[in-house]
Amino acid sequence: MSTASKTSGCARSQQLYAYALGALSASEARDVEEHVPGCSGCQQALQQLHRLVDTSVSRDADVLHPPASLWGRVAERIGSERDEAPGQAAAARWVEPEWAEVAPGISCKLLATDSKKNIVSMLVRLAPGMNYPPHTHAGVEELHLLDGELWIDDRKLSPGDYNRAEPGSKDARVWSETGCTCVLITSVRDILH
Repeated sequence: MSTASKTSGCARSQQLYAYALGALSASEARDVEEHVPGCSGCQQALQQLHRLVDTSVSRDADVLHPPASLWGRVAERIGSERDEAPGQAAAARWVEPEWAEVAPGISCKLLATDSKKNIVSMLVRLAPGMNYPPHTHAGVEELHLLDGELWIDDRKLSPGDYNRAEPGSKDARVWSETGCTCVLITSVRDILH
């Protein structure tokens, strides 16, 4: 049996723990505050709980703010579990890539590379009237058009449209009359014709 229950036979004594820790909603706290003055058992239990909470808080006042040495040990532990040196993860933060013109009128911004799966994620921008080279897909290609219009063979894509191409399929003509920007996730092993 709990301290509050031993001291107070009152059915509301279980709420005293949460009240002493400040874990009740405002309306629940008001109910306890209105009840306690008229219940000697709850008054006594609450006094004991306040002493217990005060002792714990004064002993471990900085428990939520661990010392810097602890943070260092935590970083070392995380680094060892990830096979990295401490602090290496912080140094490897993602940096916004720059746009690079890969061919006249075609710019790319490389977002991510998965060398194990031979996949790249990038933003691709075609200038108005530009063609992307015909190609055969080595893996699944996913394209999400962000702005402009894009033609893939005889299919016209508008902003928000999605296109999925299966491995081995071919795109004979990819072009934009207006210019466009898309998110492209594709294999690095695509064959350009």
